Amino acid sequence: LFMKYLTSIENNETLNNVALLLSRIIVGFSMLSHGYPKLEKLLAGGEIQFFNFLGLGSEFTLILVIIAEFVASIFLILGLFTRPAAFLNLFTMIIASFVIHAGDAFADREMSILYLIIFLLIFAFGPGSYSIDGMIEGRKNKSQW
Repeated sequence: LFMKYLTSIENNETLNNVALLLSRIIVGFSMLSHGYPKLEKLLAGGEIQFFNFLGLGSEFTLILVIIAEFVASIFLILGLFTRPAAFLNLFTMIIASFVIHAGDAFADREMSILYLIIFLLIFAFGPGSYSIDGMIEGRKNKSQW
């Protein structure tokens, strides 16, 4: 049965939901580890030296990145507003990979590209059933909203 599954194009709904849950949790906590130091930097006060995206200013750009890497990652872990949260992080990783690190060697861009792909997959496939979004959707379907 396992060998047949390995060579088929069939989907196992339970396995897909578990994989989405683990992906959301692991990538969410991983991204929190990048967002939290930025939040500390903002709260510490003092001069903000950060990338100035589209002339928005370093402090405002830092706030936008904190919203993506810290706040949206919490939503991702919970599976609440999953697609918008994944999109915010996806956009942040596009900028990190192809703007901020555009001239860097691939090895320096690799992590942001890997995050980008994971956020793209979560955005495309959604949160899965094991999420707050999934619970809300289940209740909507039961109550005929």
